[in-house]
Amino acid sequence: MNIKIIGVGKLKEKYFKAGIAEYSKRLGRFCKFQIVEVSDEKAPESLSQAEMDEVMAKEGQRIIEKIKDKEYVYALVIQGKERTSEEFAKEINQLATYGHSDITFVIGGSLGLSPEVLKRADTQISFGRFTLPHQLMRLVLTEQIYRAFTIINGLPYHK
Repeated sequence: MNIKIIGVGKLKEKYFKAGIAEYSKRLGRFCKFQIVEVSDEKAPESLSQAEMDEVMAKEGQRIIEKIKDKEYVYALVIQGKERTSEEFAKEINQLATYGHSDITFVIGGSLGLSPEVLKRADTQISFGRFTLPHQLMRLVLTEQIYRAFTIINGLPYHK
């Protein structure tokens, strides 16, 4: 199984990198795991709606270029469907069982995901109604993917 996270922007914080590296190493026994970073658009604090749309469109195009046709895509958005860890694990397991061995998760930049990316996504997932920095979300998502594999394989980490 191949799991990929596409994230907008470069991860700079050492503590996030360390956490992600630890879970990536643990994931190695279950899947091929990778994180792909696409560059973010520089944007001042106050943007018009048209400027925000343009920023999201440019970032969205960079994301779309990193997704292959065969990949099953999760878009991380606040409005997405919330799942428990057990439900998430069951979903990942079912995807693998029914021929989706390439799964991609997309985390947008500070303005979110473009309509094009949302249209390409097979499903939308939410980790709650909180707004989280996309750097932190990468760590949380990586941990939840690892947790899902421990649940699938009946390993004790989950408890």
